[in-house]
Amino acid sequence: MGFTSKATKAMAIVASLAALVSFAACGGTGGNTTATSTAITEEPQEGVASNYSGTFPKPVQGKAYNNPTDRSKVKDGGTLTLATTEIGPDWNAFSASGNSVYMNELWSFYMPQLFTYSADGGTVEANTDYLIKYEVVSEDPETVVYTINDKATWNDGTPIDYTAFVSTWKANNGESGDYSPASTTGYDSIESVERGSTDKEVKVTFKTPFYPVESLFAKLLPPQSESADVYTNGWQKNAHSEWGAGPYKVESFSDSEVVFTPNEKWWGNKAKLDKITVRQMEDSAEINAFKNGEIDAALVGTADKLSMVKSMDNVQIRRAYGTSISTYTINAKNVTDVNVRKALVQAIDRSNLANIRYSGIDWTPDAMPGSVLIPSFQAGYEDNMPADAAFSTDNAKKTLEAAGYTLGSDGYYAKDGKTLELSYTTFSDSAVTKATTNAIIKMAKDAGIKVNGEIKASNEFSTTLSSGNFDVLGLGWGASDPFNYTGGCQLFCSDSQSNYSFTGNADIDAKLKSITSLKDSATAIKTYNEAEKEVQQLYTQVPYAAPPITMAVKKGLANFGPAGYATSSDGWPLFHTEDIGWSE
Repeated sequence: MGFTSKATKAMAIVASLAALVSFAACGGTGGNTTATSTAITEEPQEGVASNYSGTFPKPVQGKAYNNPTDRSKVKDGGTLTLATTEIGPDWNAFSASGNSVYMNELWSFYMPQLFTYSADGGTVEANTDYLIKYEVVSEDPETVVYTINDKATWNDGTPIDYTAFVSTWKANNGESGDYSPASTTGYDSIESVERGSTDKEVKVTFKTPFYPVESLFAKLLPPQSESADVYTNGWQKNAHSEWGAGPYKVESFSDSEVVFTPNEKWWGNKAKLDKITVRQMEDSAEINAFKNGEIDAALVGTADKLSMVKSMDNVQIRRAYGTSISTYTINAKNVTDVNVRKALVQAIDRSNLANIRYSGIDWTPDAMPGSVLIPSFQAGYEDNMPADAAFSTDNAKKTLEAAGYTLGSDGYYAKDGKTLELSYTTFSDSAVTKATTNAIIKMAKDAGIKVNGEIKASNEFSTTLSSGNFDVLGLGWGASDPFNYTGGCQLFCSDSQSNYSFTGNADIDAKLKSITSLKDSATAIKTYNEAEKEVQQLYTQVPYAAPPITMAVKKGLANFGPAGYATSSDGWPLFHTEDIGWSE
């Protein structure tokens, strides 16, 4: 299982960030289309016309809004042009610095994806292009046998076999400090990974029970990069298409653009598109590129972006519930005083930030999120925010004064002659990001805390995270599978390289690490909630919005768009990318 981080582009679109897609096969724009005013009570799965004048129909939770189309009705050929926030520099999606939403999206085109998930997360199946079957053959010790497709082969001719499972386990089990995995959860519970009756059969034996087994080996690390040196350094600015094994191959790549073309060595259904181009763009450039016909889809989760596409012809708006949570994260390595962190949380009105996110997009949230990982619609959800984290400027001041801070004539608190001053870092110049930043600065100032806004380039996102070079950061967390509750240790354990608040304690670690030993998912989620309640007492990771994914696409784009757990938090498909194309 894995949670992928995402820079919060103020609201860019889906659930806490922004990315995009594009087209290039299905003609240009046609003549003006008469605006549709007939009320639609439920959103069609292909979306609604961009010039629809009524209230945007609410999607159904757990349903796909990606214009689901059978392959037989998707044209052969054509191109697709997309945009993304960041390309590289670390192309290893397993590593802490490479485990971004953006890299996982790129991997879906050319790297193995062993499981498929339904939009609602209720159905998990083996992707038979890679994995014929998997079965638990023993409970004591827990043992799982995986059978790999005989045709599955890395692009360099190396068979995909048990050695890929071995390399994935060794690099991610945490036993060697030479690796930097985004998460060790589950892999650290494995005793051995061995060859079965053939090279294409894998026997995985656990030293302690682990559930659910489907959250492991969803991706595979090529054995060619098993060594710590290659794992850490070999993927830097290098896509390694020769280690790929998917419907597309990487034809070319740079920091600013990736081009995918059909993989002639692919053994599954032939890729429908002739070419997919992904371009790195800043947030403000994305929507303009879509309007100019340079890309074929864009995240339009803000009022200004929605209004910009309303005048376009032959464009569909696709919206779905997101599985990501927007947060702001406080770096305890820099903001060491828990009283300062608590005061900042008390000073910031989360509902104010949420309203900024949702302003002008026809979206009424079901509830204020109270968990960093579990959406409010998911069974077992609890509001894990402490009562004294509630917005109160007066309480924020009291917290600081009780900790020895004194309000100065300049309106800011100080201690030991030093003014309390923090920075809030973002990676977008969008209107929503600016409004969010300004709101945080104003609310903090009202409580006597000086906050300075800092905008960095989008391509500095991963390095900023991994280096801890920030005080407060806008983030979003998106689950790559339906087993989000197992990802708590990745985000909150004190020894996790993906804990970007740089805090934690032994009690929290113990609770979170026990979750995967619990076979009953309800009990596991309950334990997660208990642990997150303790996490929130540290005042470092604060959820405030769970926006929908709203995407504008050129009409006819098939099998692309928000579809719950079947897609990323930007609405990009996570598997079967060979089916993306233009409908007939």
